[in-house]
Amino acid sequence: MLGHKQSEEAIVSSNMNETENEGSVGGGIEIENKEQDQSLFNVKSFLWHGGSVWDAWFSCASNQVAQVLLTLPYSFSQLGMVSGILLQIFYGLLGSWTAYLISVLYVEYRTRKEKENTNFKNHVIQWFEVLDGLLGSYWKAIGLAFNCTFLLFGSVIQLIACASNIYYINDKLDKRTWTYIFGACCATTVFIPSFHNYRIWSFLGLGMTTYTAWYMAIAALVHGQVENVTHTGPNKLVLYFTGATNILYTFGGHAVTVEIMHAMWKPQKFKYIYLMATLYVFTLTLPSSAAVYWAFGDELLNHSNAFSLLPKNGFRDAAVILMLIHQFITFGFACTPLYFVWEKVIGMHDTKSICLRALARLPVVIPIWFLAIIFPFFGPINSAVGALLVSFTVYIIPSLAHMLTYRKASARQNAAEKPPFFLPSWSAMYVINAFIVVWVFVVGFGFGGWASMTNFIRQIDTFGLFAKCYQCHPPTPPPLMAAPPPRALHH
Repeated sequence: MLGHKQSEEAIVSSNMNETENEGSVGGGIEIENKEQDQSLFNVKSFLWHGGSVWDAWFSCASNQVAQVLLTLPYSFSQLGMVSGILLQIFYGLLGSWTAYLISVLYVEYRTRKEKENTNFKNHVIQWFEVLDGLLGSYWKAIGLAFNCTFLLFGSVIQLIACASNIYYINDKLDKRTWTYIFGACCATTVFIPSFHNYRIWSFLGLGMTTYTAWYMAIAALVHGQVENVTHTGPNKLVLYFTGATNILYTFGGHAVTVEIMHAMWKPQKFKYIYLMATLYVFTLTLPSSAAVYWAFGDELLNHSNAFSLLPKNGFRDAAVILMLIHQFITFGFACTPLYFVWEKVIGMHDTKSICLRALARLPVVIPIWFLAIIFPFFGPINSAVGALLVSFTVYIIPSLAHMLTYRKASARQNAAEKPPFFLPSWSAMYVINAFIVVWVFVVGFGFGGWASMTNFIRQIDTFGLFAKCYQCHPPTPPPLMAAPPPRALHH
């Protein structure tokens, strides 16, 4: 009896010292549930150690909408109201389906590895490792390249958006200077060990985007339509497909799905969490983007950030501040998988010291900081990233990987996860996956890539790289300053 008690205490002590989730798809979960029960009233555990279904839901919903909430009205001005609404619903459902596929492949990989007695203690499973285990090294390389590049630019976008947003409150500093400041602030995310430790941040982040979205909708309706408002979209193919790929990017935020699953105590319960998160996100994105487009119409074509058109008051300033905090959180979400990859490359991933790991992660932040200074316009970057990276990372690769993993009858028969109850046929799943691959490759990557890169190049030609203050209003002259004398005209 005494030995059993000491053994239990040793297990609990070991688990409490781990910063990564050690949840097992199989029997190991029972130990973790004991740990959670025993630390239920521990404040640190309550705020820091998240691994429930609700934690995963908050992480998915919070991570899905950040700065893109501010660019959706811009997309509506390119697409028109009807296309904007329909494409949000369409890509939201497509994104939920591919997130489901990723969760199925994760469980399949985890189940196979556990049968081989593989120990994931102090190791976070990532998407490229799932592809490696199920399909081989070539798929590992493809998954690693697309995922890391997507997350890199996703982090860059967050920094650009921070500088763009704070400028609407304080324009005494230019946006480039604000980018320097927020780059230093966001670098502190190196101290957050894993997604297991984002419990309170995910909860707060979703509350912040909820406030911002409903502020945008109500402020636009209260403001009313601007004088002689026009809604001409869609009127150019380049603009139409640029807007469409921005929406594809909006619902393609699950490049961190595997890491969020791995942080769960029971990862097999993830299957429909992303769909539930997407349904909630619809209540934020649809009313806000439709209301702002209704109020300002074509003016949004020259204002990729909706804050630039909404009236300046305390409510708007509160929304800006909340979005700034949320973008810090989203920066951490996008960077954390990159931290894991870098740690594995340099052999620091199993280090328990938070300070040592933080120091090792710093080289990841520096290139992100530098790229944010080079490309200071995040609206066009959203579309380019959506077309060239999200298309493959989030939609095409998971669909192809699922089809190839279960191409053999024996793999289907021994599958850890059978087809969902609403689609109990493997053939039907293959049809849906094939449709996603073809649609996203032709429409998202093909037309979307052409349109977004055309728009992106135009932005560079117009504003230049290393722009000091992109889309800034002219500085207001100081009061009581005498106007300079008129210059003589030389003929």
